Amino acid sequence: MSLSQLMADHTRWMNYAIREAEKAAEEGEVPVGAIVVRGNQIVGRGHNQVERLTDATAHAEIIAITAACHTLESKWLEDCTLYVTLEPCPMCAGAIWLARLKCVVYGAFDEKAGAASTLYNIPQDPRLNHYVDLISGVEEERCALLLTSFFAAKRNKNEG
Repeated sequence: MSLSQLMADHTRWMNYAIREAEKAAEEGEVPVGAIVVRGNQIVGRGHNQVERLTDATAHAEIIAITAACHTLESKWLEDCTLYVTLEPCPMCAGAIWLARLKCVVYGAFDEKAGAASTLYNIPQDPRLNHYVDLISGVEEERCALLLTSFFAAKRNKNEG
């Protein structure tokens, strides 16, 4: 498979994660979305539900990983790729490592809490017993715009 075809595939899957992020925004949640793909099939979906569930752990990645584990009836996702609109936080990076995902593809970098390259790199820490491939910056501008627009609207609402 050519590099351009591979990037087109990543963009295609990221668009599904972006749709999940848009659902989160519609629900008043921070717009982060995630999907888990195995082969050519989505086996798990999630978007942030922290506010709705009053659960600090209800991040998009956690929900998508849980759904994929249920779908595949396995705690390991070794042949799966997670697509997420924002660089995973330390909690989610830990869950990615524990689920033994093969690869994580993410859109926007997280300067404040990123744990897959920005502040930390938990999925590729050589001290751990599983290595996760990382691809960053896929649809980065669209993913970042979802977040900046959401927080700008929230600020405007609070000021008005």
